[in-house]
Amino acid sequence: MLQLPHQPLQVAAVPPQRAPAREDEGGPWHTEAVCRRDEAGLFFAPSKEPTAARLAREEAAKQVCARCPVMVECREHALLQPEPYGVWGGLTAAERRVVLARRRRREVELRKAAATDGRIAQAG
Repeated sequence: MLQLPHQPLQVAAVPPQRAPAREDEGGPWHTEAVCRRDEAGLFFAPSKEPTAARLAREEAAKQVCARCPVMVECREHALLQPEPYGVWGGLTAAERRVVLARRRRREVELRKAAATDGRIAQAG
């Protein structure tokens, strides 16, 4: 676990997981998650965590995610729920908000383009 000098890393209790977004034939995706084995405390912030400690903890959590076989499924779960806290699928809550905002903008642009294409086809 990463620790900064003179600032012990505090680990919070992990809140219970919500129901998975989907299940595969082999069972729920989260049964294969690396974080379920031993490092779950890295993924959620303790109260009043200093910024430097939070950044170090989040980086350590992302390193766990990077070797997880279900990282993509976890990320999509967190984006679809949406999960408001913690590191899920290698993304922090703030990073997930950015991804969701980009997806919303892309959807709006696609709808506008489709509407414009429809008007052009009708006029032609």
